[in-house]
Amino acid sequence: MSRIGKKPVAIPAGVTVTKAADKKIKVKGPKGELELALRPEVDVAVEKAEVKVSVVDATNARAASAYHGMTRAFLANMVEGVTKGFEKRLEIQGVGWNATMQGAKISLNVGYNKPVVLPIPKGLTVTCPDPTNIIIQGCDAQVVGELAATIRRQRPPEPYQGKGVRYKGEKVERKQGKSFGS
Repeated sequence: MSRIGKKPVAIPAGVTVTKAADKKIKVKGPKGELELALRPEVDVAVEKAEVKVSVVDATNARAASAYHGMTRAFLANMVEGVTKGFEKRLEIQGVGWNATMQGAKISLNVGYNKPVVLPIPKGLTVTCPDPTNIIIQGCDAQVVGELAATIRRQRPPEPYQGKGVRYKGEKVERKQGKSFGS
């Protein structure tokens, strides 16, 4: 069994966790509502103030242990997401490069001849406090991270000049350019 999977997930006040008959777990809190479909190898027991994950089918112990820990981590992220929420911050570096909001889409001017326009998934809040910073907020950690990675993928930071879209605080290893000897 997984060491992480053995730990129970505490349910804070204001959060409700319910288990449906079709092996789905619903977590509802002040920031939103999330749903998780359970794997057949694991089962979840909702008790008074905590959720416990257990292994049902241990025929393949290695896979069952992995799903055990993964399910517990998903549940912990769901509880944290509906109480505190998740946030990713991105910064754009490059002369003339910027981001603007266009309704339910974000437009990135990152050195291409046309701006890159990306739709914002439902349930996320994206703001651009200034043209070179992007803040993504939401209750689902996976969706927040996926949108941040999609935006970063449009122009990842390059090592010679440091231009590109990067996470706030990300260190980009800089390389020295060609040197000419005489």
